[in-house]
Amino acid sequence: MTILLLGKDGQVGWQLQRALAALGPVLACGRAQCDLADAGQIRSLIRQSRPAIIVNATAYTAVDKAESEPELAHLINAVAPGVLAEEALQLGATLLHYSTDYVYDGCKATPYVESDATNPQSVYGRSKLAGEAAILAVGGKSLIFRTSWVFGEHGGNFVKTILRLARDRESLNVVDDQVGAPTPAELIADVSAMVLAMLRGGQRLEKGENRLYHLASAEPVSWCGFARAIVELAGQMPGFDLRLQAEAIRAITTSEYPTAARRPANSQLACTRLENDFGLQMPGWQASLARMLERLAAT
Repeated sequence: MTILLLGKDGQVGWQLQRALAALGPVLACGRAQCDLADAGQIRSLIRQSRPAIIVNATAYTAVDKAESEPELAHLINAVAPGVLAEEALQLGATLLHYSTDYVYDGCKATPYVESDATNPQSVYGRSKLAGEAAILAVGGKSLIFRTSWVFGEHGGNFVKTILRLARDRESLNVVDDQVGAPTPAELIADVSAMVLAMLRGGQRLEKGENRLYHLASAEPVSWCGFARAIVELAGQMPGFDLRLQAEAIRAITTSEYPTAARRPANSQLACTRLENDFGLQMPGWQASLARMLERLAAT
């Protein structure tokens, strides 16, 4: 059962290479092997490799830059998933795709469930929602995981940005009125592999069946709270030379930190459907953050 993994060099893709290996041979591809902005490359790769499972861990994720590059974001996040779904349908393969909390507007007061109305407020969010719709329109066998605030030791992310700033600064302003769940890339990869295993590599999915799940850590926190936790924990470990103290991180509002793209104030994702269907319990993010920092300190 060959698994085609796209986006092997990203945060989640890097972890998926490890997690998916238990299910069968993995053909892991990066942008050099397949540019998702090129539909012809996508079709050629799939027709040559003929996988039983296609895992798409590639996305245009530069949220602010997408506001000035909507066409490229649309090609990668909206058009490519539809092409993948079409090729998967022809093979009878299962497509696993990742989406985002940014499909919501963030106005709900409680965690979002999969059936809540979507209302993306950015080019990135709209492109990701269009990708979901493209997959559904094809009607093959598919899994879509919406996740949030991804972090891990491989690739760029909020944790690494805060650590870099904490080495040079004695004070820092971080937004405190956006709340979500920092989600480890390793958790996303491990849950993806477990779900595929329980579904026997997608064989238990019927033609035309799409399963949409939220996949995020428990214990939501604001960006400011997350930043303080990063600095406090790293400050207790050897290997980090930080000038910044957690108490010197000042909470500010979104209006005090304008960005090109609007972000949801509430990015909390309820994972009850995923937990109930597969007997899982989503953990908090703190232990994974500690492991990540320990690995970074050792390098």
